[in-house]
Amino acid sequence: MIFFKPRLLETGIHFYVLLAGNLAMALITLASYLMSRKGLASANHNAFIRAVYGSTLSKLMLCVIGIAIYVLVYRPDVSKVTIFLLLSLYLLYTVFETWSLFRLTRLKK
Repeated sequence: MIFFKPRLLETGIHFYVLLAGNLAMALITLASYLMSRKGLASANHNAFIRAVYGSTLSKLMLCVIGIAIYVLVYRPDVSKVTIFLLLSLYLLYTVFETWSLFRLTRLKK
């Protein structure tokens, strides 16, 4: 992302907001991945499903809260492209987390 900084700044994207959002999503995804792996290790299959739903919902809610804070702070000049990129980061991290957990469940069988 740092390599694309000049190009992102040209298009009117708030680079540091995007960088902070990427870092926050990485940390939230790590925590939710560890929570889901703990649920996978449980003997109760429902614990794994609850952990996955809980981690996805908590990630989504934290993403929405982060975007709301961004909108409130930068109210006069909010960049819609920045918001869509932040939501794309959420989607990207969720897909990779789900794919990784899917591989772990296949190996567990």
